[in-house]
Amino acid sequence: MKRRRFLQVAAAASFVGHRAQAYEWSGRAFGAEVSLSVDGGRASEQIMGRLRTELSEIEQCFSLYRPSELTRLNAHGVGPGSDRLREVLALCLEVYWATDGRFDPTVQPVWMSLSRGRPGIKARQSVGFQHVVMMHDIRLQPGQALTLNGVVQGYATDQVRALLEHEGLAQVLVNMGEYAAIGGSYRLGIEDPMAGRVAAVSLRGGEAVASSSPSAMVLAGGSHIIGPHGEAPRWSTVTVRAKSAALADAASTGFVLMTRPQIAKAARLLDISEVTLVDFDGNYGPL
Repeated sequence: MKRRRFLQVAAAASFVGHRAQAYEWSGRAFGAEVSLSVDGGRASEQIMGRLRTELSEIEQCFSLYRPSELTRLNAHGVGPGSDRLREVLALCLEVYWATDGRFDPTVQPVWMSLSRGRPGIKARQSVGFQHVVMMHDIRLQPGQALTLNGVVQGYATDQVRALLEHEGLAQVLVNMGEYAAIGGSYRLGIEDPMAGRVAAVSLRGGEAVASSSPSAMVLAGGSHIIGPHGEAPRWSTVTVRAKSAALADAASTGFVLMTRPQIAKAARLLDISEVTLVDFDGNYGPL
């Protein structure tokens, strides 16, 4: 699905009282470089520590680039399933059904085959998120493996927003590749890998935005956004505004593979606020 090379959390915060220096940290998470910058007065240093802990816990659950709960589930085919993992898988199932299976986390074996220059035909036989059992344990079918790269950055964005809101920040734009806002009103540019900046989207407090572009990363067998049954991308960039960054992230990934009428139907089912589409000729517009 998606993998960005650089993520950033930039919180320009409004507190009651005077402002102090910004606290910054950089490292790696989700297989990419990550930087944190919090400018919010005397509480910034404590908030930074909590942010780092939160991101570390998220990566320990979802990472495919280091040992995690997800890699253990993929290796053994069964696991108890933490609350975090179950929450994200429940959202994935909702988006899976709404997109008629275009968003499907079980494409990981196909992704691995294509990334190694193999056709991925055999790997597609295991694709089918509807076959993942989520009861007392989480159980995968033989040959299955999950990737949550098409949703986890959105989930992390939501968790960071919730943490900052809990800490009393009144106006924040969280940017981790996906965007989520606390308070205020923001205008964000929509960047297409081929056409550049083509449009803008408005974002208010409590909303989130995510974009997916199949040409942002190319594998030997084609786009990194993989059609579960060989579907080719239909859009150069899809941008979604929704109530959560996780939902926007997952939906934009699936929508890349869908026609305009199919997207419209799924957007209604998922209660999505806005969808902007950019085709491969650089034409853009709302759904």
